[in-house]
Amino acid sequence: MNQKPLSWAGVFPAVVTQMHQDQSLDLAATARHWEALIESGVAGLVVCGSLGENQTMLPEEKRAVVKHAVEVSAGRVPVVSGVAEMSTSIAVSYMQDCEKLGADGFMVMPPMVYKSDAKETAHWFRTLAKATPLSWMLYNNPVGYHTDVTPEMFVELADIENLKAIKESSANTRRITELRNLTGNRYQIFTGVDDLFLESAILGIDGWVAGSGIAFPKENQKLWNLAQAGRWDEARALYRWSQPLMKLDTHLHFVQYIKLLCQETGLGKEWVREPRLPITGAEREQVLRIIREALAKRPA
Repeated sequence: MNQKPLSWAGVFPAVVTQMHQDQSLDLAATARHWEALIESGVAGLVVCGSLGENQTMLPEEKRAVVKHAVEVSAGRVPVVSGVAEMSTSIAVSYMQDCEKLGADGFMVMPPMVYKSDAKETAHWFRTLAKATPLSWMLYNNPVGYHTDVTPEMFVELADIENLKAIKESSANTRRITELRNLTGNRYQIFTGVDDLFLESAILGIDGWVAGSGIAFPKENQKLWNLAQAGRWDEARALYRWSQPLMKLDTHLHFVQYIKLLCQETGLGKEWVREPRLPITGAEREQVLRIIREALAKRPA
């Protein structure tokens, strides 16, 4: 299958994988959510990422999600798959299968579970880059995955031709300027922390892997458009409204929170796959209060 080159720019939402209450995949509900996102004007879809519960899905389920996403998108937007595996060989096999299924690119995480050192981290990414000619984004999230790809390491990785983009989720916005100073425009830089979006946009990013914004896609896309147009006063007002919802993406229970948010906006259900459990009690009431207070003030 000959995919056209992927343009790494704009909003690439990291989408949830909808489940039935019995924890089985609900591809039909997932597809309905994809349609709402595509309609809002997103530039691409990221499936099977952290928010998509990649690590709790069976190998055949991940491939089924990718296959369905390619079919639903039908070329309207590129489909990018997260790569979150524990061994190099399994990651290589997965990437090659996704290429055959029609995926347009990848968002590659560091080795899961094992905390690699700098040499091992570089070897991991270089080996996976050779698995397929498709372009990919390196997902740097030292907060969540305890492996940090520093700006200096990105200088060393710059010779990897199909490494096109960085999802910068260190929560340190200094990194954006450091990356620009060290690597110029070699990489397309995406922010991956929702409630640092506007700060990141001011510093000059190329894209946004949005999380909580998948539950309010029109407002999320409008926020991106306002920032791209330099309409900072309007962007700031919309950002202030969305910030309590965006903070739901920065908690240990971010998958449960965002799925509950999607349920409240009519774009899905809260069911997650174990070992995650739906939130209950005081925690649930607090999150629902945040969501409902924000939605009550939702911009027209």
